[in-house]
Amino acid sequence: MPSIFTKIISGEIPSYKIAEDENYFAFLDINPNAVGHTLCVPKKEVDRLFDLDEETYTGLMNFARKIGIALEAAIPCKRVGMTVIGLEVPHVHVHLIPLQKMANATFQEKVTLTKDEFEEVAKKIKVHL
Repeated sequence: MPSIFTKIISGEIPSYKIAEDENYFAFLDINPNAVGHTLCVPKKEVDRLFDLDEETYTGLMNFARKIGIALEAAIPCKRVGMTVIGLEVPHVHVHLIPLQKMANATFQEKVTLTKDEFEEVAKKIKVHL
């Protein structure tokens, strides 16, 4: 059964897409720790980060770097944090989180955005790609 991320990539489930290329997809987290919280995923559905082949792993990190640079330019923050946890969805995903304080990285505090706010954030990030 395809993961929720595979369904997002295929367009079966809507998302606030930031970027896409042949192998990777970036979209806003719908339950964000902070405004701009973005997920970067390989289109190839693999459950565990270190089960990715070296080329896909390196490509994902390069893709996430590009998105992270755009995110930092678009969203005022002290820095963009990156984490890979992967317990929630069995599909490798890199969290890019604009950080103002350590609590933004703990997954304990969440922010709520409207559809219009999500769309505006996505637009701001895309401008910097």
